[in-house]
This record gives sequence, C-alpha cells and structure tokens, in this order.
Amino acid sequence: MADADSKSSIPNGGAEDPEDRGGEGDSSSAADGQPCPDTAAAANSSSATESGDGGEDKPMPEAEHKDEDEETDADSMDGLLLYPVTEEEEGGASEERGRRERAKEEGSGGTKRTARKRNRPGGGGGGGRGGSSRGGSSGTRRHSSSSDEDEEDNEEDNEGLEEDQDEQAMEEWLGAEVHELSVPAWRAVPSLRAREIGWGSGQFVRRVCGARGLVQRLELQGRLERHTGCVNTLHFNPSGTRLASGSDDLRVVIWDWAKLRAELEFDSGHKSNVFQAKFLPHSGDTTLAMCARDGQVRVAELSATQRCKNTKRVAQHKGAAHKLALDPDSRCSFLSAGEDAVVFGIDLYLDRPANKLVVVKEGDKKVGLYTIFVNPANTHQFAVGGRDQYVRIYDRRKINESNNNGVLKKFCPSHLVNSESKTNITCLVYSHDGTELLASYNDEDIYLFDANHSDGADYRRRYKGHRNNATVKGVNFYGPCSEFVVSGSDCGHIYLWDKNSARIVQFIEGDIGGVVNCLEPHPHLPGLATSGLDHDVKLWAPTAEVPTSLKGLKEVMKKNKRERDEDSVRHGDQYDTQLLWFLMRHMRNRRPQRARRGEGGEGDTDESWSSADSSDEEDGGPDHVQCMSS
Repeated sequence: MADADSKSSIPNGGAEDPEDRGGEGDSSSAADGQPCPDTAAAANSSSATESGDGGEDKPMPEAEHKDEDEETDADSMDGLLLYPVTEEEEGGASEERGRRERAKEEGSGGTKRTARKRNRPGGGGGGGRGGSSRGGSSGTRRHSSSSDEDEEDNEEDNEGLEEDQDEQAMEEWLGAEVHELSVPAWRAVPSLRAREIGWGSGQFVRRVCGARGLVQRLELQGRLERHTGCVNTLHFNPSGTRLASGSDDLRVVIWDWAKLRAELEFDSGHKSNVFQAKFLPHSGDTTLAMCARDGQVRVAELSATQRCKNTKRVAQHKGAAHKLALDPDSRCSFLSAGEDAVVFGIDLYLDRPANKLVVVKEGDKKVGLYTIFVNPANTHQFAVGGRDQYVRIYDRRKINESNNNGVLKKFCPSHLVNSESKTNITCLVYSHDGTELLASYNDEDIYLFDANHSDGADYRRRYKGHRNNATVKGVNFYGPCSEFVVSGSDCGHIYLWDKNSARIVQFIEGDIGGVVNCLEPHPHLPGLATSGLDHDVKLWAPTAEVPTSLKGLKEVMKKNKRERDEDSVRHGDQYDTQLLWFLMRHMRNRRPQRARRGEGGEGDTDESWSSADSSDEEDGGPDHVQCMSS
C-alpha cells in the first residue's frame, strides 16, 4: 500500500503538461505552500518502505517556490490525484519497487513462521534440554510432536499462499479494464480570461459543469429535512429552480433547494412507498407524475399559488411500479414500467390515458421491470431493464410481440449471458445525446453500452468498486455531455467515475444510514442532490478548497468485492423477490380490504382514468384525492 499510495504524486493524464505543473498543481496540493495531508502521508510511507529510492515522491521545487502571479488552474490538479486504487503500475521503477515490497512481505511471512516454530515446545532453534537422556518414549513423543508441527507448518504455508493468491487476484481485478485519464479539457484561468473578452462565453457554464477538477471538489452544502421516511426519488424541474422528492411516508415535497426550505408538501394518494415523482416538461411545473409500490401511476395537478389541487390515478400495474420515463418533447405523455412486466404509454389528453405498449418477455416467461428510460434523441425508442440480465430496446412504432417479443435489440455483458446467478438490472439511463446506455446490475458492476451498436453487442466500459445489493440502486450520468458516471452504494458512499477511463475520481460519504439510492445532477449547474435510507436530501457543490481525499477507497472497494463474492455463494438459492413481495403485499392488503367491506365503499370516488388493461384489484384506496398544502 505504501508503494501504491506514493504514486498519487505522479501526474495523471494530462498533468505532464507544463501548464499543469506550473499552475493548478500548487493550488490543489497546498493552500499556503504545504502539501495536502494525503500527499504528505503517501510520501512519508513511501520513504519509510523504500529507503533507497532517494525521495522519489517529494513535491517539486517549483511547487514550493511558486511565483504569486503564476496562473492557477482548478482542473490541472489532477496530477496530485492519481489515486492508487484505480491506476496501474507505471514504468520500470514502479515494477522494481513492487518486486522489492513483495520480497520483503514474503521474507516477513517466513520470519513469522520461523518464530512460531521456535516458540513451540520442543521446537527448533534452541534444542530441548536433556532431550537425549529421556529414553525411547520421549523420542517417540518428540517425533510425533515434530510431525504434527510439520503438518501445522504446511497448513500455515498453504493458508499464506492462498491469502497471497487472493490478494494478487484482488489487485488484478482493481486494475483491470481501466484506462489512462485524459488531459483536462477545461482550465480555469484561460477560460475566465476568454469569457471576460467575450470568447466562448456561451459555453462557459457547460464546460465548468463537466470539469474534472470541480467534480473532485464536491462537498456537502446542505440538507433538506421534512420527510419522515426513506427518500426514494429526486427530480429537478427543467429550469433547475425546484426539486421534487418522494418518500416512504407517502408524501411528496417540492423544495426551493437554494433556500433550503419546502414550498409545498402534499399527500401523494399512494398507499405504499412512493418510488418516483417527476415534473412533466413544458407544463410550467404544474403537473407531477408519480408511481409507487402499490402499482398505481398518479398525476398531481399543482397550482401557481403553491398548492396541490388533486391527484388522480391514470394507470394501475399488478405489481410495484418503480420508474417513469418522460418524453422530453411532450407535456402530457410519459411511460411507466412495473414488476408485472407491463409498459404503459400514458397520454393525459386521452379519455383513457393508459395504453399497454408491451409485455416484456424472455421466451414465454414474463420479465418484471425495475427501470425504463426514453431515448432523448429518438423519443420513439425506449429501453427497459429488470429481473434478468438483458437491456431491451423497443421502438413504439415497430412493436410486434409475435416477432422477437417486440424487441428491437438487446444488450448484455458477454460473461452474464449464460450466467447461473440471478442478475437483475436495477437502473438504466441514456446519455445526453442518446448514443450510450448505462446499466447498473444487482450485486454486479455498472456497464456502458453503445446504443447504436447491433443486437447482442458487448459493453464498452465497466465501472466497479461500489456495492449494489441491499436496495434498488440508481445510476446516472453527470455533466452536460455525460462526462462522468455517478452511483450510490450499500457502503454509504457516492462514487464518481470518469466515463472514458473508468477510473474513480470522487469518493465521498453520502448516507449515515448506510445506503445511497438516488442521485440527481442539477440540469444546468455543477451540483448534485442525493438521498438514501436517511430521511433527508443532501445537496453537493464543488466548493472545497482542495480535492476530496480518496483515503481508504481501496480498502472499501476490496471489502465490497469480498462481500459480494461471499453473498453470491451463500445466497445462490435464495427465494425469488417477487414471491416475497407477493406475500408481503397480500398480508398488508388484507386489513384495508376488510375495512372497505365494512364501510360499504363510501368515500371512494371512481374518477380513475385507468384503461381496461389496468388492474383494480391491486388498488387500496381512492382514485381521486384532494390535496391540502402544508
């Protein structure tokens, strides 16, 4: 580890650029000419382990005696952020240091084993006092004891060898399928000067939002506290001035996030955990679509005076409805997907808004759905993922279920095609231009596909290190041009990968409760909203003076990988989640059904817009709910 950490001072990607060394490298590593704690610790650790390397990782003299008028660059500080957990060994010197460290570790292990032998009764090294005078029985016992010790030594040697092999395999896994970081595309001082004289001012904000240096400076700005349950969904309105959140407490809150206060809070009308709440585009922030574990898809009508007029049910799935997909060009239409394998197309201008588009199947077996997303560049196409390993793409104009079950094309990582493990897709999203698809797999990694490739094409990039097991985890692109990939994790951290290199560039603790589920980038500013098992919403912005330290990342990544491997063996034959959900739902709905029978149905106004394809048997409450603002 000492050797790996010492590489953090080696320039990353474009940090070899003279402008990087002379500019931003100083400001990122030290505010007053002092190296950041992680860099200093890595240098001390390296010098203690490799006493003969001559201080290879000491800060450059130019950094200590920088001229005050020299240009600084927020992004060029990547040279000090070559985090060892995501980088390969570089050069012969690094290889030589690695060999010396491995030899030292092997020697240390041998020394410990020899010491254990000496400490045993009758062990070698000191001889047994009077051993030769104790007769044949003593010699027999000594011979038997010696044989037992030899067996123990062999077992210890085998265990040590297995540990070394496991560690080597883990290191290979960490370094596999990653690439070199590119030269930073945005530089602070030149960009500011160009904006001052009117050059490229229209693209300034977009370039800032996609700057790696600012991503590495994300830190917590504030918390939005109003919910009394886990926050399952976050969504900014198109202008980015409001944020909607939905929770297990069945309520939806509209936030003025800049002022850290709630503008509107209302009852969603759902009877179980709210999974999605989204502003419809071009609606003036007056229409909010929602879905939940009860399978209902509802629409809330909001007024300009910060109140909710009512909510209406527009569709009903026969299982939990996890996600909605908005049409970026329409103010009245969107899609919903449920665990019943059904995709509804919903048009609010129709008398019966819900239209069943497709039932997703693999062969004759239905595939329950967890996620759906519309291609922003071609709104006729949408992608779905759920209770198997395939990303499926459909075209609304060409759905023919008698021909390949209506699928236009589907993607899957090649090693998962015939996998015996029950792999699920918990979330997928299109990139900003619709050319790429990002899919997060349950207790597996995140994969990037080229949406324009032919049917059956393999993935292009793989993002690893996090853990996606305990909940239905989200994933998203970050940056105006989808420059980064962001995901939560069961370990409670937020991970950001550089999309092209698949290297982790940001790693921050995001949830005290231990799981981060939702990650919503701001549509126009360099910021991020997240939520998880905690009952609040956290806001992040790039305001840190120095980049976030990735200290401990390597250990967390290894821990996540080991736990994932252990669970895959331990729970290989676990109950299907659909069966468990069915039993829980049946028990929960027994009481409301008895209550409705006792009330004779009074209070249920049947104003549902659901189509004949919807299932009313799952509904546990009224279709039309009058909302009261808080």
